[in-house]
Amino acid sequence: QVQLVESGGGLVQAGGSLRLSCAASAISIFSCAAMGWYRQAPGNQRDLVVRISKFGNMDYGDFVKGRFTISRDGAKNTIYLQMNSLKPEDTAVYLCWCNKYTNEYWGQGTQVTVSS
Repeated sequence: QVQLVESGGGLVQAGGSLRLSCAASAISIFSCAAMGWYRQAPGNQRDLVVRISKFGNMDYGDFVKGRFTISRDGAKNTIYLQMNSLKPEDTAVYLCWCNKYTNEYWGQGTQVTVSS
């Protein structure tokens, strides 16, 4: 059973940093056509934060503006999201995602709260 398990969320002050992790099991992160992070705040739609193709091409949400970085560790079968210069409007549940062509997989999400 494919599982994506996020960790690293929490409460941080504006201007601070967090690093989120997404550990994959029963699937190789490089078998996904693309992997990445989305976020969803209460009452809002789910927005793309960043995704990376298996070939390393990246797409960032417009709001990221150089503040966030995605990375991969094949040995740990894990992807990361380094978030710097956090703002209160970054508060949301952050979800890990894998697009494996005909299937999509989602993690359960990790809460990020940025206080002003």
